[in-house]
Amino acid sequence: MDKELLETGEVVSTHGIQGEIKILPWADSPEFLLDFDTFYLNGKPYGVVSSRVHKTCVLAKLRGIDTPEQATLLRGQTVCVDRSGLSLPEGTVFIADLIGCRVLDENGTQIGKIKDVLTMPSSDVYVIEGTKKYMIPAVKEFIREINVAEGFVRVHLIEGMATDEN
Repeated sequence: MDKELLETGEVVSTHGIQGEIKILPWADSPEFLLDFDTFYLNGKPYGVVSSRVHKTCVLAKLRGIDTPEQATLLRGQTVCVDRSGLSLPEGTVFIADLIGCRVLDENGTQIGKIKDVLTMPSSDVYVIEGTKKYMIPAVKEFIREINVAEGFVRVHLIEGMATDEN
């Protein structure tokens, strides 16, 4: 399920009079975005002139974006980075790679697909939609196997994980 570009945040506003953009990162920490020299917005590459963390966001100055008016046109766009050269610690995956994965119970029966991953204080929670909606904490007790390459996650279900919604 690897995609060449990895979605990493959203342009939420502008900052200052030099055309900086404010990015709300979709990573464990905003510092993750500081390591990139190119951001992609709508598939178009923008060189990163400078970037810094500001509270929970990243302020970035992009090459060719020099005014607040130009920066305003980028508002609402998804910020992507080239995933080549990125590496993660053993046993971790990008949330973007989990979205759309099939979810199988321990018998191998598909119960749905991952629609969203909620980042909660104690652990992430996988939101799965199928014939029912499931909310499964992403902890060892319930997540038996993650195989992004083959596009599935195997889970252990217990009573109360499924909702009555479909």
